[in-house]
Amino acid sequence: MKIYNLITEQKIPVDISAAWEFFSSPHNLALITPKEMGFIITSDYSKQQKMYAGILIGYKISPLAGIKVDWLTEITHVKDKEYFIDEQRFGPYALWHHQHHFVEIQGGIIMKDVLSYAIPLGFIGRLAHKLFVKQKIREIFEYREKKIEEIFGKWPAQATNVAGQIRTGE
Repeated sequence: MKIYNLITEQKIPVDISAAWEFFSSPHNLALITPKEMGFIITSDYSKQQKMYAGILIGYKISPLAGIKVDWLTEITHVKDKEYFIDEQRFGPYALWHHQHHFVEIQGGIIMKDVLSYAIPLGFIGRLAHKLFVKQKIREIFEYREKKIEEIFGKWPAQATNVAGQIRTGE
């Protein structure tokens, strides 16, 4: 199984408490996910509920060509206002391990995502990754960067955000 990695960093002009409140709520994921992915939370998870290690969150998504798939993730680790990790338990990937890190800096935070994933189906999966999956994941994170800027504001011009930070491990 080939494991791919994507690492992104984005500086956001918001305090750590507001950032944590927003990003640790699965309901806000729909706000920063491209509309064409048809992202819907299917589990009974209230907006007021706090994230905790062990919680399972179900989604419906359309990763390709409008085909709906079920996706179940588990929040495996949480350290308040520092990081949380979600892992796929059921869904389109052979492996999905996504770390979300938050570091307070002067004027805001740095949000760092470390994503490790694998595509099923061996050679066919590796070919699919090369032909379109890798680009689709990049587009999702680039869309997310823009939406986060719309919500929280843009970091000063000298900062480098996701476009200059994506590394795929290839």
